[in-house]
Amino acid sequence: MTAAIADPVAPPAAAAPTAAQIERPDVLVIGGGPAGSTAATFLARQGWQVTLLEKDHHPRFHIGESLLPMNMPILERLGVLEQVRQVGVLKLGADFPADTGGYNTFRFTHALGAKADYAFQVRREEFDKILFDNARAAGVDAREGVRVSDVAMQGTQPVVQASQEGTTRVFQPRYLLDASGRDTVLGSKLKLKRKNARHQSAAIFSHFTGVTRRPGEDAGNISIYRHRHGWMWLIPLRDEVMSVGVVCFPDYMKTRHGDSEAFLRRTIALNPEANERMAGARRVAPVHATGNYAYECTRMGGPNWLLVGDAYAFVDPMFSSGVYLAMHGAEQAAATVDAALREPAREPALRRTLEKHLVGGLDEFKWFIYRFTSPAMRHLFANPRNVLQVENAVVAMLAGDVFDAPAVTRRLRVFRALYFTASTLMAPKAWRAWLHRRRQRRARFDGETLQGDRS
Repeated sequence: MTAAIADPVAPPAAAAPTAAQIERPDVLVIGGGPAGSTAATFLARQGWQVTLLEKDHHPRFHIGESLLPMNMPILERLGVLEQVRQVGVLKLGADFPADTGGYNTFRFTHALGAKADYAFQVRREEFDKILFDNARAAGVDAREGVRVSDVAMQGTQPVVQASQEGTTRVFQPRYLLDASGRDTVLGSKLKLKRKNARHQSAAIFSHFTGVTRRPGEDAGNISIYRHRHGWMWLIPLRDEVMSVGVVCFPDYMKTRHGDSEAFLRRTIALNPEANERMAGARRVAPVHATGNYAYECTRMGGPNWLLVGDAYAFVDPMFSSGVYLAMHGAEQAAATVDAALREPAREPALRRTLEKHLVGGLDEFKWFIYRFTSPAMRHLFANPRNVLQVENAVVAMLAGDVFDAPAVTRRLRVFRALYFTASTLMAPKAWRAWLHRRRQRRARFDGETLQGDRS
């Protein structure tokens, strides 16, 4: 990891503010989503002066409504677990189609060395507001409606310019955390953001009522279905609302014309069981589309700055890993920043250790995501076998237990061997599927990213 920015970005062109106008918190956090609020809270508890900037006002819509069991210990450490329980739907597992019909539920109680055996499905506008308010209660100077307009590095000094109701504010923090999500404010400014060369897809989604839920304990499951152009999700939320989305190869998304809801329903109809569950559905929210959303930045940080959560990388939400990866990364980043502020000489080594840790866990999810639509992966998930506790390890991965979990990762390597064996046994089909996925890497769909409904 490079220790310094080779070509420092020029400072904002506006007239230089006086010293009295410049705010100098210990830590400035850009973005008031799960990553930003989590990092800010933990840092404030360590006694640092933390300013948190959110461009919107809570509550606001966001996708990514399914949490993982490994979120639960973090929520408990933040002190918000019971608040989240009040607004969430209990999630005991995830289900995938079975070759014999029906579905297989991967229950979190079956995870290898289960550290938590449940999670919640949440409306993100409620969940994010709980975390943001909790940061403010911890002493964070949490501001809403503040949009960052420029970020510069004067040597190793971050300089951030932001606007709020026509007023320009300038910040010179000792440390900068970019948790701006897909905006990737600093990553974009430094030209670090790259389209993921291994995986390209696009999504269209909305909220519905009247969607059939699973019976009994499976009622809170996230259900994952496949269709010939990708996969789809059904996530049960409060008040009988279901989040429904389809993730597609970009070439198929390019066929979308006109009514977005009609396209969404046509795609759902490609899977008979999912279509049956949607028979009485009524849309209660706008239809959103987003294209080519998998990306990552070429590095996670530099002197006195870090990218956190989606500001660093975003992968396909197939296993609901986004919020957990953001919050775990934020907690670890907060510990890194705390140590770096206390012992500045250790800062480069601390950043390297953090990046190695976070990238290692992210890579476990990526391996499955890149291959999920393959024939071999479809077969293994439709016909689970607990040979050498491999199924237990897969459930642990689905629960988010991929960091510092050698017993899990060793068995996931056995799963990889099973995958390659299955691929060999169905070589012609696997080869055709691989060629198709490879073509999609070059495809491009530029949809409106959460900018309303085109229908």
